[in-house]
Amino acid sequence: MTIPTYLPYFVAAGTAATLIAILYGLNRALADANWPAPDRMRTFLVSAVILIGWLAAAVTFGAMGVYQVNTGDIPTIQYGILLPILIGGLLIWRSETTRRIIAAVPQQWIVGVQLYRALGVIFLILYAAGKLPGQFAWPAGVGDIAIGLLAPIIGLAYARAPRKAIGLVAAWNVFGILDLIVAVGTGFMTAPSRFLSWDVHPTSALVTLLPMVMIPVYLVPLSIVLHLASLTKLRRESHASEGQGRIAGAQA
Repeated sequence: MTIPTYLPYFVAAGTAATLIAILYGLNRALADANWPAPDRMRTFLVSAVILIGWLAAAVTFGAMGVYQVNTGDIPTIQYGILLPILIGGLLIWRSETTRRIIAAVPQQWIVGVQLYRALGVIFLILYAAGKLPGQFAWPAGVGDIAIGLLAPIIGLAYARAPRKAIGLVAAWNVFGILDLIVAVGTGFMTAPSRFLSWDVHPTSALVTLLPMVMIPVYLVPLSIVLHLASLTKLRRESHASEGQGRIAGAQA
């Protein structure tokens, strides 16, 4: 399959910008939370190693063709998607350091950084170029663009009125996760594997090759982990507010 010449630059630039934004925001948030300099530097370096190491592994596996699929094959890309999500979920729910990081990073930053989801416009561009099927490109592209463009708007609404925007943030997160589930599902159903469900031409085989494979095995799990972090922060802050309310009521 011929890969458009602009595609590697688009995916590489988008992924690099996303990574830089996340790491910059993390360092800034820890500084604003008055973390001691040694703790802040150690946490930042460990986070950078994890994110960059994960990226390097994803690129390596993609270059080796681990996720490439042909008609009649059993797909392997699901492992590249699910494993990072499981690890990220465990860190969010079980790691005390991760708990402190989530508490330190403002909710509007966790939400707003997903502006990068608007890069999903690439699916529509590739559909127009005859490289992706509409059954996959339209829901994946339109959904990502909508979630991405809404991210800074929802984040700003929360920053201005946190209590009023709780439901808005929760709904955005739920729809953001559903968008990714739909994108992955339609990608599976249009890929030339043993589980090809729709008779389409072209197929979504391009998404299993570098550089496009970086979207499902890096940016998709990263987005879901950010959604989980946002929802977890909402829940913890809600419980903390309820606890403070009960204490204030008892003292009154």
